[in-house]
Amino acid sequence: MLQFPLWKRILIIGLCLLGLALAAPNMFYKRVEQHNDAATALVKNGALTAEEQGWLAGWPSWMPSGIVNLGLDLRGGAHLLAEVHLSEVYKTRMESLWPELRNALAAERGTLGAIRRVPAPDGQLRIQIANADQLPKAIEVARTLAQPVVTLTGVGQTDLAVTGEGDTITVQLSEAERKSADERTMAQSLEIVRRRIDAAGTREPTIVRQGTDRILIEVPGIGSAEDLKALIGTTAKLTFNQVTGTATSDDQNPGAGKEVLPDAERKGLFYVLESMPVVTGDDLTDARPETDQNGRPAVGFRFNPAGARAFGDYTAAHIGEPFAIVLDGKVISAPTIQTHIAGGSGIITGNFTVQQSTDLALLLRAGALPAGMTFLEERTIGPELGADSIRAGMIASAVGFIAVVVFMVASYGLFGAFASIALFINIAFVLAFMSIIGATLTLPGIAGIVLTIGTAVDANVLIFERMREELRRGRTPARAFELGFDKAMSAIVDANVTHLMVGTILFVLGAGPVRGFAVTLIFGILASVFTAIWLVRMMIAQWFAYKRPKTVVV
Repeated sequence: MLQFPLWKRILIIGLCLLGLALAAPNMFYKRVEQHNDAATALVKNGALTAEEQGWLAGWPSWMPSGIVNLGLDLRGGAHLLAEVHLSEVYKTRMESLWPELRNALAAERGTLGAIRRVPAPDGQLRIQIANADQLPKAIEVARTLAQPVVTLTGVGQTDLAVTGEGDTITVQLSEAERKSADERTMAQSLEIVRRRIDAAGTREPTIVRQGTDRILIEVPGIGSAEDLKALIGTTAKLTFNQVTGTATSDDQNPGAGKEVLPDAERKGLFYVLESMPVVTGDDLTDARPETDQNGRPAVGFRFNPAGARAFGDYTAAHIGEPFAIVLDGKVISAPTIQTHIAGGSGIITGNFTVQQSTDLALLLRAGALPAGMTFLEERTIGPELGADSIRAGMIASAVGFIAVVVFMVASYGLFGAFASIALFINIAFVLAFMSIIGATLTLPGIAGIVLTIGTAVDANVLIFERMREELRRGRTPARAFELGFDKAMSAIVDANVTHLMVGTILFVLGAGPVRGFAVTLIFGILASVFTAIWLVRMMIAQWFAYKRPKTVVV
């Protein structure tokens, strides 16, 4: 107990000082936030206003600048619950399929007779043929256009369900493809919303899927729900441009009708492109991960009829030349045209991994929202309410901390003071952990901190009470201290492990406020084990080594 190695003392003190340093910026939240925003502006724009320079000068660059992000209920902002119109995707797919199906059926006109499209519900395509007795032949032709469903649950199935009755065939997406399309549409919508909001520089937005067709969007620090809706409605700019060369920097003069754009992944690589795009993202109807003829990951895409014609004509005239896929002013891919791409669909090959092909397909689809959205809930939370919540949370935390300190000092004297110091370090560790990982502090999270203040000293209470018992049995102070820590350890581990399990379950299964509470609870548990056992033990050992008391009262 009394032999506390020097390396262990240095490690414990070093961790405590590091925790205090990382938590310190949160004591100057506004100044550090302005410093970080100004630094971000410097990176994006390369220049700062005089006011931004003042903010940078107001916080030393060598100091940690990570701060806990405040949630919507503390900082104010906007809350939206959007419903995605998944059925629009089915309708768009059928509209883009019609020209291809019409050409396929027209090639068999001698057998099928005249063909014409007849009205059908959204998401269906109905074609009437003149020779009703050749309906099986028409169904067979239509099924040749089907593609395999590229999902684990849709293995062995195709994306089209073709049926016939009388002289009419009906084409619609198969059930497996509908589920796959729903997943792609929701993933695409989430990605687009996230890209739009991230581009605005907001801090820690919450963008999560709810149910099968809804998206929850919470953005702290934005003015109103209307501002957020306008931000989400902004369409990403996706274009397909001809590549005429490469450049070493973006300030190179490319000449009239050309532009220089950077590669999205490789720094220092710039492409010289024709300013006029061959086709735009408005003409893209679908993109999905596939495999090429060698079984390597690739990305398949499909254009609408207008885009298919323009792209087909371009690829026929530029075989062997690269072309660029540009998203939001950056080249995300520059594949080489291998062959004439007719029919409105093609494949992008490259040295892709499976994850890269999936991400590229998602980016290609992220040019515009794949379907309309209806906002079912709109709420604007003013910053005044958040300021009141923060003030109330700080008062609750301060009252709780003072009450615990008074109780511990009154009950255990000097040892209670040691436990109170450890409690302060514990709170600093919680803020430091959250600052490092960029966690978001919510009002329930403050409740978790207050709960941590109340429970963090439980381990010390167990230890001190065990010490009292050993002293009453006639143990020497040194032996009583050692047995107090050793014999209380099993109870401390049991209590904290079960506590940690509950916090983990809340985090995994919960959402929103429940997760905010679980985050601070988990961090508080981990920090309290360190401070209540190792830090307090070191302080008692150092005090005992210095004082060498003959008798001790706990």
